[in-house]
Amino acid sequence: MSRKTKTGGTPATMALAKAGAEFTLHPYEHDPAAAAYGEEAADALGVPYERIFKTLVAEVESGLAVAVVPVAGKLDLKALAGALNSKRAAMADAAKVERVTGYVVGGISPLGQRKQLPTVVDSSALDFETIYFSAGKRGLQIETAPDNLITLTRAVTAPIGKPA
Repeated sequence: MSRKTKTGGTPATMALAKAGAEFTLHPYEHDPAAAAYGEEAADALGVPYERIFKTLVAEVESGLAVAVVPVAGKLDLKALAGALNSKRAAMADAAKVERVTGYVVGGISPLGQRKQLPTVVDSSALDFETIYFSAGKRGLQIETAPDNLITLTRAVTAPIGKPA
């Protein structure tokens, strides 16, 4: 893996570069009509859905929180709440998420957000040497070791994904 930052210097790629983490950027042609951004990335890059992770933002009692789960499944809101010692979790309003993270829906990266939010990465990420997730804009994925993501976001890991 290389430390390539020329294709799309986003806050996410800058966070990885600043930390000295190894990563590879994978650009692809984003289709504006695509309904499922993670699946679109997986199909375009020829990567199994289990290795591409989507970044979702939920409301918990303490505020917003980030969930990173495989695009192959769905977020288990109850499990997310439990991982954050909260009673409940609900998906956050898209406009609020964009305002708080600094990213647009479909290009939200768990790295380089405007504000450090509590983050939970699905424990299945640890099954892979590298995982893929948004680099902070539609049409660009980061590939890096799950430990890089977990360390830089100060995430906890928990089984927060469930089958689609």
